[in-house]
Amino acid sequence: MSNITRRSFIKLAALAASSASLTACSWSRVRGANEDIRIAIVGFRSRGLDHIDGFSKVKGVRITALCDVDSDVMAKGVALFQKRGQTVETYTDIRKLLESKNVDAISIATPNHWHSLGAIWSVQAGKDVYVEKPVSHEVWEGRKIIEAARKYKKIVQAGMQCRSSYSLAEAVEWVQAGNLGKIKVARGLCYKPRASIGKTTGDQIVPPNINYDLWTGPAELVAPHRNGSFGPVHYDWHWFWNYGNGDLGNQGIHQVDICRWFLGEKALSPRVFSIGGRLGYIDDGETPNTQMVFHDYPTAPLIFEVRGLPEKKGSKKMDHIHGLCWPNIPIPPQAMAIDPDEPLPPITDIQECIRHCIHDKSSMPETWT
Repeated sequence: MSNITRRSFIKLAALAASSASLTACSWSRVRGANEDIRIAIVGFRSRGLDHIDGFSKVKGVRITALCDVDSDVMAKGVALFQKRGQTVETYTDIRKLLESKNVDAISIATPNHWHSLGAIWSVQAGKDVYVEKPVSHEVWEGRKIIEAARKYKKIVQAGMQCRSSYSLAEAVEWVQAGNLGKIKVARGLCYKPRASIGKTTGDQIVPPNINYDLWTGPAELVAPHRNGSFGPVHYDWHWFWNYGNGDLGNQGIHQVDICRWFLGEKALSPRVFSIGGRLGYIDDGETPNTQMVFHDYPTAPLIFEVRGLPEKKGSKKMDHIHGLCWPNIPIPPQAMAIDPDEPLPPITDIQECIRHCIHDKSSMPETWT
Protein backbone atom coordinates (compact mmCIF):
# COMPACT_ATOMS: atom_id res chain seq x y z
CA MET A 1 0.00 0.00 0.00
CA SER A 2 2.27 2.73 -1.25
CA ASN A 3 -0.44 5.38 -1.54
CA ILE A 4 -1.80 6.46 1.84
CA THR A 5 -4.24 9.33 2.12
CA ARG A 6 -3.91 12.03 4.75
CA ARG A 7 -6.96 10.68 6.55
CA SER A 8 -5.60 7.14 6.49
CA PHE A 9 -2.28 8.38 7.81
CA ILE A 10 -4.03 10.11 10.69
CA LYS A 11 -5.80 6.86 11.47
CA LEU A 12 -2.54 4.94 11.48
CA ALA A 13 -0.85 7.47 13.73
CA ALA A 14 -3.82 7.54 16.07
CA LEU A 15 -3.82 3.79 16.36
CA ALA A 16 -0.31 3.89 17.76
CA ALA A 17 -1.60 5.99 20.64
CA SER A 18 -2.95 2.98 22.47
CA SER A 19 0.60 2.24 23.54
CA ALA A 20 1.23 5.90 24.46
CA SER A 21 4.51 5.47 22.62
CA LEU A 22 4.66 8.73 20.67
CA THR A 23 5.61 12.04 22.18
CA ALA A 24 3.85 15.38 21.82
CA CYS A 25 6.56 16.33 19.35
CA SER A 26 5.60 13.36 17.18
CA TRP A 27 1.96 14.35 17.13
CA SER A 28 2.85 17.94 16.20
CA ARG A 29 4.26 16.67 12.91
CA VAL A 30 0.95 15.13 11.89
CA ARG A 31 -1.45 17.36 10.00
CA GLY A 32 -5.00 17.60 11.32
CA ALA A 33 -7.80 15.66 9.67
CA ASN A 34 -10.96 17.26 8.38
CA GLU A 35 -12.98 15.45 11.01
CA ASP A 36 -12.56 13.20 14.03
CA ILE A 37 -11.39 9.62 13.58
CA ARG A 38 -14.06 7.44 15.15
CA ILE A 39 -12.68 4.43 17.01
CA ALA A 40 -14.35 1.28 18.40
CA ILE A 41 -12.62 -0.73 21.14
CA VAL A 42 -13.15 -4.50 20.99
CA GLY A 43 -12.30 -6.28 24.25
CA PHE A 44 -11.46 -4.00 27.18
CA ARG A 45 -11.43 -5.94 30.43
CA SER A 46 -7.65 -5.50 30.64
CA ARG A 47 -5.38 -4.30 27.81
CA GLY A 48 -8.29 -2.64 26.05
CA LEU A 49 -8.57 -0.19 28.95
CA ASP A 50 -5.15 1.11 27.91
CA HIS A 51 -6.53 1.57 24.41
CA ILE A 52 -9.40 3.62 25.81
CA ASP A 53 -7.00 5.72 27.84
CA GLY A 54 -4.57 6.22 24.95
CA PHE A 55 -7.12 7.14 22.31
CA SER A 56 -8.94 9.46 24.70
CA LYS A 57 -5.81 11.61 24.88
CA VAL A 58 -5.37 12.01 21.13
CA LYS A 59 -6.77 15.18 19.60
CA GLY A 60 -9.03 14.44 16.65
CA VAL A 61 -9.83 10.91 17.80
CA ARG A 62 -13.16 10.00 19.31
CA ILE A 63 -14.21 6.66 20.78
CA THR A 64 -17.71 6.01 19.49
CA ALA A 65 -18.31 2.35 20.30
CA LEU A 66 -17.42 -0.43 22.71
CA CYS A 67 -17.67 -4.17 22.14
CA ASP A 68 -17.24 -6.89 24.74
CA VAL A 69 -18.80 -10.29 25.41
CA ASP A 70 -18.84 -9.71 29.19
CA SER A 71 -21.83 -7.61 30.28
CA ASP A 72 -20.12 -6.69 33.55
CA VAL A 73 -17.12 -5.34 31.64
CA MET A 74 -19.44 -3.47 29.31
CA ALA A 75 -21.30 -1.85 32.20
CA LYS A 76 -18.03 -0.55 33.64
CA GLY A 77 -17.00 0.81 30.25
CA VAL A 78 -20.28 2.63 29.74
CA ALA A 79 -20.05 4.09 33.26
CA LEU A 80 -16.52 5.35 32.49
CA PHE A 81 -17.78 7.35 29.51
CA GLN A 82 -20.87 8.56 31.35
CA LYS A 83 -18.59 10.13 33.95
CA ARG A 84 -17.00 12.07 31.10
CA GLY A 85 -20.39 13.17 29.84
CA GLN A 86 -19.99 11.00 26.74
CA THR A 87 -22.09 8.27 25.17
CA VAL A 88 -20.94 5.29 23.13
CA GLU A 89 -22.61 2.60 21.10
CA THR A 90 -22.40 -0.81 22.77
CA TYR A 91 -22.11 -4.23 21.16
CA THR A 92 -21.69 -7.82 22.30
CA ASP A 93 -21.13 -9.23 18.81
CA ILE A 94 -18.31 -7.73 16.71
CA ARG A 95 -20.26 -8.54 13.55
CA LYS A 96 -22.99 -6.13 14.60
CA LEU A 97 -20.39 -3.51 15.47
CA LEU A 98 -18.88 -3.72 12.00
CA GLU A 99 -22.23 -2.75 10.49
CA SER A 100 -22.01 0.63 12.23
CA LYS A 101 -21.53 3.70 10.02
CA ASN A 102 -20.28 5.58 13.08
CA VAL A 103 -16.90 3.80 13.20
CA ASP A 104 -13.79 4.41 11.05
CA ALA A 105 -11.28 2.14 12.78
CA ILE A 106 -11.29 -0.87 15.10
CA SER A 107 -8.93 -1.39 18.03
CA ILE A 108 -8.73 -5.08 18.98
CA ALA A 109 -7.61 -6.25 22.43
CA THR A 110 -9.40 -9.58 22.60
CA PRO A 111 -7.81 -12.94 23.46
CA ASN A 112 -5.28 -14.07 20.85
CA HIS A 113 -7.51 -16.54 19.04
CA TRP A 114 -9.83 -13.70 17.97
CA HIS A 115 -7.13 -11.33 16.66
CA SER A 116 -6.90 -12.49 13.04
CA LEU A 117 -10.57 -13.06 12.34
CA GLY A 118 -11.52 -9.79 14.03
CA ALA A 119 -8.95 -7.91 11.96
CA ILE A 120 -9.96 -9.56 8.67
CA TRP A 121 -13.66 -8.95 9.24
CA SER A 122 -12.89 -5.34 10.10
CA VAL A 123 -10.99 -4.56 6.91
CA GLN A 124 -13.66 -6.34 4.90
CA ALA A 125 -16.15 -3.95 6.51
CA GLY A 126 -14.06 -0.98 5.40
CA LYS A 127 -12.39 -0.24 8.74
CA ASP A 128 -8.72 0.34 9.48
CA VAL A 129 -7.36 -1.78 12.31
CA TYR A 130 -5.08 -1.67 15.32
CA VAL A 131 -4.69 -5.22 16.64
CA GLU A 132 -2.79 -6.22 19.74
CA LYS A 133 0.11 -8.61 19.65
CA PRO A 134 0.31 -11.32 18.57
CA VAL A 135 -1.57 -10.44 15.40
CA SER A 136 -2.43 -14.09 14.93
CA HIS A 137 -2.82 -17.31 16.87
CA GLU A 138 -0.64 -19.05 14.28
CA VAL A 139 1.32 -18.17 11.13
CA TRP A 140 -1.31 -18.95 8.48
CA GLU A 141 -3.82 -16.58 10.08
CA GLY A 142 -1.30 -13.75 10.12
CA ARG A 143 -0.65 -14.10 6.40
CA LYS A 144 -4.39 -13.92 5.76
CA ILE A 145 -4.51 -10.55 7.55
CA ILE A 146 -1.86 -9.22 5.17
CA GLU A 147 -3.76 -10.53 2.16
CA ALA A 148 -6.98 -8.91 3.40
CA ALA A 149 -5.32 -5.55 4.14
CA ARG A 150 -3.85 -5.43 0.63
CA LYS A 151 -7.03 -6.60 -1.05
CA TYR A 152 -9.28 -4.07 0.69
CA LYS A 153 -6.59 -1.35 0.81
CA LYS A 154 -6.86 -0.85 4.55
CA ILE A 155 -4.24 -0.19 7.22
CA VAL A 156 -3.56 -2.87 9.82
CA GLN A 157 -1.10 -1.98 12.58
CA ALA A 158 0.22 -4.56 15.04
CA GLY A 159 0.64 -3.77 18.72
CA MET A 160 4.44 -4.04 18.78
CA GLN A 161 4.88 -0.94 20.93
CA CYS A 162 8.64 -1.30 21.29
CA ARG A 163 9.00 -0.34 17.64
CA SER A 164 7.94 3.19 18.65
CA SER A 165 10.74 3.50 21.23
CA TYR A 166 13.19 6.26 20.34
CA SER A 167 15.85 4.74 22.61
CA LEU A 168 15.60 1.34 20.95
CA ALA A 169 15.63 2.85 17.46
CA GLU A 170 18.75 4.76 18.43
CA ALA A 171 20.40 1.63 19.79
CA VAL A 172 19.52 -0.43 16.70
CA GLU A 173 21.01 2.22 14.42
CA TRP A 174 24.18 2.39 16.51
CA VAL A 175 24.66 -1.38 16.61
CA GLN A 176 23.87 -1.90 12.94
CA ALA A 177 26.46 0.77 12.11
CA GLY A 178 29.05 -1.71 13.40
CA ASN A 179 29.97 -0.01 16.67
CA LEU A 180 29.95 -3.35 18.49
CA GLY A 181 31.36 -5.32 15.59
CA LYS A 182 29.58 -8.29 14.04
CA ILE A 183 26.58 -9.59 15.99
CA LYS A 184 27.34 -13.15 17.08
CA VAL A 185 24.01 -13.91 18.75
CA ALA A 186 20.79 -12.10 19.70
CA ARG A 187 19.17 -13.17 22.95
CA GLY A 188 15.66 -12.38 24.10
CA LEU A 189 14.49 -12.98 27.65
CA CYS A 190 11.09 -13.22 29.30
CA TYR A 191 11.76 -13.62 33.01
CA LYS A 192 8.32 -13.06 34.46
CA PRO A 193 6.82 -14.87 37.45
CA ARG A 194 3.84 -17.05 36.60
CA ALA A 195 2.17 -18.80 39.51
CA SER A 196 0.16 -21.98 39.17
CA ILE A 197 -3.41 -21.44 37.97
CA GLY A 198 -4.62 -24.38 40.06
CA LYS A 199 -6.10 -27.74 39.17
CA THR A 200 -9.81 -28.26 38.47
CA THR A 201 -11.67 -31.57 38.54
CA GLY A 202 -13.85 -31.12 35.45
CA ASP A 203 -15.86 -28.69 33.36
CA GLN A 204 -16.27 -25.28 34.96
CA ILE A 205 -19.45 -23.20 34.91
CA VAL A 206 -19.27 -20.04 32.83
CA PRO A 207 -20.66 -16.96 34.65
CA PRO A 208 -23.98 -15.73 33.18
CA ASN A 209 -22.47 -12.31 32.37
CA ILE A 210 -20.19 -13.85 29.71
CA ASN A 211 -21.43 -14.88 26.26
CA TYR A 212 -19.14 -17.88 26.07
CA ASP A 213 -20.09 -18.84 22.53
CA LEU A 214 -18.96 -15.43 21.26
CA TRP A 215 -15.93 -15.45 23.56
CA THR A 216 -14.85 -18.77 22.04
CA GLY A 217 -15.48 -17.51 18.50
CA PRO A 218 -13.23 -19.29 15.96
CA ALA A 219 -11.72 -21.63 18.56
CA GLU A 220 -13.04 -25.07 19.40
CA LEU A 221 -16.07 -24.73 21.70
CA VAL A 222 -15.16 -26.61 24.87
CA ALA A 223 -16.04 -26.02 28.52
CA PRO A 224 -13.35 -24.14 30.47
CA HIS A 225 -10.95 -26.19 32.56
CA ARG A 226 -9.51 -23.47 34.77
CA ASN A 227 -10.82 -21.47 37.69
CA GLY A 228 -8.02 -19.51 39.30
CA SER A 229 -7.92 -15.93 40.51
CA PHE A 230 -9.31 -14.69 37.17
CA GLY A 231 -12.22 -17.13 37.14
CA PRO A 232 -12.99 -19.81 34.52
CA VAL A 233 -12.69 -17.60 31.42
CA HIS A 234 -10.56 -14.46 31.68
CA TYR A 235 -6.77 -14.01 31.38
CA ASP A 236 -5.62 -17.58 32.13
CA TRP A 237 -6.65 -18.46 28.57
CA HIS A 238 -3.06 -17.42 27.77
CA TRP A 239 -1.88 -20.80 29.03
CA PHE A 240 -4.16 -22.93 26.80
CA TRP A 241 -3.31 -23.76 23.19
CA ASN A 242 -6.92 -23.34 22.09
CA TYR A 243 -6.71 -19.60 22.76
CA GLY A 244 -3.21 -18.46 23.69
CA ASN A 245 0.49 -18.92 22.94
CA GLY A 246 2.04 -18.96 26.40
CA ASP A 247 4.55 -16.28 27.30
CA LEU A 248 6.31 -16.74 23.95
CA GLY A 249 3.33 -15.04 22.30
CA ASN A 250 2.29 -12.95 25.28
CA GLN A 251 5.24 -11.01 26.69
CA GLY A 252 8.01 -12.70 24.76
CA ILE A 253 6.85 -11.56 21.35
CA HIS A 254 8.17 -8.08 22.18
CA GLN A 255 11.65 -9.35 23.02
CA VAL A 256 11.78 -11.61 19.96
CA ASP A 257 10.81 -8.66 17.77
CA ILE A 258 13.50 -6.44 19.29
CA CYS A 259 16.10 -9.12 18.58
CA ARG A 260 14.94 -9.39 14.96
CA TRP A 261 15.11 -5.61 14.70
CA PHE A 262 18.75 -5.57 15.79
CA LEU A 263 19.57 -8.41 13.40
CA GLY A 264 17.79 -6.67 10.54
CA GLU A 265 15.73 -9.79 9.90
CA LYS A 266 12.16 -9.24 8.71
CA ALA A 267 11.12 -12.77 7.77
CA LEU A 268 10.42 -15.91 9.75
CA SER A 269 13.56 -17.83 10.61
CA PRO A 270 14.35 -20.55 8.04
CA ARG A 271 14.87 -23.12 10.79
CA VAL A 272 13.70 -23.20 14.39
CA PHE A 273 13.57 -25.63 17.24
CA SER A 274 12.24 -25.33 20.76
CA ILE A 275 12.42 -27.29 24.00
CA GLY A 276 10.59 -26.72 27.26
CA GLY A 277 7.68 -27.70 29.42
CA ARG A 278 5.35 -26.72 32.21
CA LEU A 279 7.51 -27.33 35.26
CA GLY A 280 7.46 -26.75 39.00
CA TYR A 281 3.79 -27.45 39.62
CA ILE A 282 0.88 -29.49 38.27
CA ASP A 283 -2.05 -27.38 37.16
CA ASP A 284 -4.54 -27.01 34.30
CA GLY A 285 -2.22 -24.94 32.12
CA GLU A 286 -0.87 -26.38 28.87
CA THR A 287 1.75 -23.92 27.57
CA PRO A 288 5.39 -23.96 28.79
CA ASN A 289 6.49 -21.85 31.73
CA THR A 290 10.08 -22.85 30.94
CA GLN A 291 11.15 -22.71 27.31
CA MET A 292 14.13 -22.20 25.03
CA VAL A 293 13.69 -21.33 21.33
CA PHE A 294 16.49 -21.29 18.75
CA HIS A 295 15.93 -19.34 15.52
CA ASP A 296 18.60 -20.07 12.92
CA TYR A 297 18.73 -16.69 11.18
CA PRO A 298 21.42 -16.09 8.50
CA THR A 299 22.72 -12.96 10.25
CA ALA A 300 23.15 -14.62 13.65
CA PRO A 301 21.23 -17.06 15.84
CA LEU A 302 18.32 -15.66 17.85
CA ILE A 303 17.86 -17.43 21.17
CA PHE A 304 14.74 -16.72 23.17
CA GLU A 305 14.05 -17.93 26.69
CA VAL A 306 10.97 -18.07 28.90
CA ARG A 307 11.34 -18.45 32.65
CA GLY A 308 8.14 -18.32 34.67
CA LEU A 309 9.50 -19.86 37.85
CA PRO A 310 11.30 -17.93 40.63
CA GLU A 311 14.99 -18.29 41.43
CA LYS A 312 14.21 -20.95 44.03
CA LYS A 313 11.28 -22.66 45.69
CA GLY A 314 9.34 -20.40 48.02
CA SER A 315 10.87 -17.22 46.58
CA LYS A 316 9.07 -14.53 44.62
CA LYS A 317 12.28 -13.21 43.07
CA MET A 318 13.32 -14.07 39.54
CA ASP A 319 16.82 -14.89 38.32
CA HIS A 320 19.27 -11.99 38.27
CA ILE A 321 20.50 -10.44 35.02
CA HIS A 322 23.64 -8.29 35.40
CA GLY A 323 22.77 -7.68 39.03
CA LEU A 324 19.11 -6.81 38.41
CA CYS A 325 15.96 -8.90 38.52
CA TRP A 326 12.30 -8.48 37.61
CA PRO A 327 10.43 -6.22 38.31
CA ASN A 328 13.22 -3.73 39.06
CA ILE A 329 14.80 -3.49 35.61
CA PRO A 330 14.54 0.14 34.47
CA ILE A 331 13.51 1.08 30.94
CA PRO A 332 15.82 3.92 29.87
CA PRO A 333 14.46 6.81 27.79
CA GLN A 334 17.75 6.78 25.89
CA ALA A 335 19.96 3.93 24.76
CA MET A 336 23.11 2.98 26.62
CA ALA A 337 25.76 0.38 25.89
CA ILE A 338 26.71 -1.97 28.72
CA ASP A 339 29.94 -3.90 29.12
CA PRO A 340 28.81 -7.54 29.51
CA ASP A 341 31.81 -8.25 31.74
CA GLU A 342 30.86 -5.56 34.23
CA PRO A 343 27.82 -5.43 36.56
CA LEU A 344 25.30 -2.68 36.05
CA PRO A 345 25.72 0.37 38.31
CA PRO A 346 23.42 0.71 41.31
CA ILE A 347 19.80 1.60 40.59
CA THR A 348 20.26 5.15 41.85
CA ASP A 349 23.16 5.69 39.46
CA ILE A 350 21.31 4.24 36.48
CA GLN A 351 18.90 7.16 36.55
CA GLU A 352 21.87 9.44 35.87
CA CYS A 353 23.39 7.02 33.39
CA ILE A 354 20.33 6.87 31.18
CA ARG A 355 20.32 10.63 30.73
CA HIS A 356 23.30 10.26 28.42
CA CYS A 357 22.84 9.51 24.77
CA ILE A 358 24.71 6.58 23.31
CA HIS A 359 26.25 8.92 20.74
CA ASP A 360 27.90 11.00 23.44
CA LYS A 361 29.67 8.50 25.69
CA SER A 362 32.55 10.80 26.63
CA SER A 363 30.95 11.86 29.89
CA MET A 364 29.88 8.35 30.93
CA PRO A 365 32.00 6.25 33.32
CA GLU A 366 34.08 3.71 31.41
CA THR A 367 32.32 0.68 32.88
CA TRP A 368 28.93 2.08 31.82
CA THR A 369 29.78 2.15 28.09
